Amino acid sequence: MAEGILPSGDGYNADLRVGTGETTPAILSPLCRLLKLLHEPEAVPVLSPLILREIYYRLLTGEQAQYLRRIAMLDDQGYRIASVIDWLRMNYTSSFRIEQLASLVRMSAPSFHQHFRQLTGVSPLQYQKCLRLTEARRLILSEFMDVASAAYSVGYESPSQFSREYKRMFGKSPKQNVLELRDMAEK
Repeated sequence: MAEGILPSGDGYNADLRVGTGETTPAILSPLCRLLKLLHEPEAVPVLSPLILREIYYRLLTGEQAQYLRRIAMLDDQGYRIASVIDWLRMNYTSSFRIEQLASLVRMSAPSFHQHFRQLTGVSPLQYQKCLRLTEARRLILSEFMDVASAAYSVGYESPSQFSREYKRMFGKSPKQNVLELRDMAEK
């Protein structure tokens, strides 16, 4: 399906990065319909394949289409890097050395670093930092955890370092994010 919808050949940008984007109403609508099928078990076998097909179509024609094509066309090294990305997602609080990650996928450290950056657009350490900050933000905003506790729980040793990196990534300090959320809740 991807090859029938997405451009290939000269239109394919070989330097694409794994990324994220906004969830649009075009993708939310079929996702909601799919979830509503949980209340209609008899309709699941008939409707879920159709809704899933619509979701695939929306993903493959949306802003993330190029990234999805890149992932779909991963070579052996891409799959190995993807396995390290999974490992990082499960172990983002742990410290690591590039050599350790490279050995997980039987690559040299320089080759691993190059392929990781090529696929994600950032170094493994930057990727881990992004995972940590995103999880800490979730803990602060939705679990109402204080900043220092959130920082420690995701692997930071210094709340002040955490706050600096949080502001650099999200444009606001954790405290400013909390105040904004409270203001929005009061309105």
